[in-house]
Amino acid sequence: MDSITQAMLGASIQGAVLGRWQGRKALVFGAMLGTLPDMDVVIDFGDAVADVTYHRGFSHSLFVIGLVAVLLTWLVRKVWPHAEYSARRLFACIALVLFTHVLLDAFTTYGTQLFWPLPTPPVAISSIFIIDPLYTVPLLVAVIGCLLFGLRRSGIRLQYVALGLGTLYLASTLAGKQMAERNLNQALERDAIVPQHTFISPTPFNTLLWRVVAVDGDNYYEGLVSWLDSRPPILEQLPRNASAAMPALEDSPQHERLRWFTQGLLRYDLIGDDWVATDLRLGMPGYHPFRFALATRNPESGTFEPIRHVEYWPDSDTDWSRLEDLKRRAFDQDYSLSITALAADMHKPPTAKDPAATDD
Repeated sequence: MDSITQAMLGASIQGAVLGRWQGRKALVFGAMLGTLPDMDVVIDFGDAVADVTYHRGFSHSLFVIGLVAVLLTWLVRKVWPHAEYSARRLFACIALVLFTHVLLDAFTTYGTQLFWPLPTPPVAISSIFIIDPLYTVPLLVAVIGCLLFGLRRSGIRLQYVALGLGTLYLASTLAGKQMAERNLNQALERDAIVPQHTFISPTPFNTLLWRVVAVDGDNYYEGLVSWLDSRPPILEQLPRNASAAMPALEDSPQHERLRWFTQGLLRYDLIGDDWVATDLRLGMPGYHPFRFALATRNPESGTFEPIRHVEYWPDSDTDWSRLEDLKRRAFDQDYSLSITALAADMHKPPTAKDPAATDD
């Protein structure tokens, strides 16, 4: 999840567990501790693919987090001893803040390497968008309220209420994913599609409208499902181009890393002289932020060679008007919203920006 949400979750947990003794400081300490696992973003892992696929790696491992909780408990008890609460309570607080951070991240689509250093794929339950106000706002209200009015008995209860609401909301996202999966299966049966892999995730900032994706060889099918729909979704067929791209990418270690990280949910586009791989899990058709040129054509031999230092593929500006389209589709199954049209620019070169349009 986003850093604000993680900070508020950590603050609320520490406020509930240690607020009676630490007062408002518990909220500050909890917010700082709640963002600790994400400090791996300051590490340069080598190139864009490495930065993406090693993020939420060792720093989000349950094994590492457990060890860090023990070490932090020992350090705090040694440097700032507090006679009014036990080492066991302190450890429980630190462990809860850190473990809930990584477990909440696992509910998103990105993928969290909970079992690092084991070579298991990242865990991505994909039932909540990385930013979801319905989860964050109750925590934010509880933390701000107690910063203003203190952590007396009613303040601690407020933290429990916010944490309880967040837990119930997370449970509702799992129900939403099951609803979307049921509708996807009905659509696949109707259209006689037998996919190799399916993927389901909420659309941005909500859990009312869901993306459903089914991969079938060199094609994939995508549609939208809402809680308010009365029939299975229309699945639109889009090209994945995997067979054409594989010969050019067989010597690319970054490609192998991406396939592991995304569990194969990639689309490939030959754009100019570059094979560009797109992580289909993240974003939406028309705006997939994680795209990488992995191989380029050698002008002399005409063959493709792996790009050794991979950068992010240039993105066009986000069209925020599409959020309005998604909102209308969530409440009206008959609202015309074409996935094919949204994805039309994925195989085109990035549009050059006009320098004259740049603000000083």
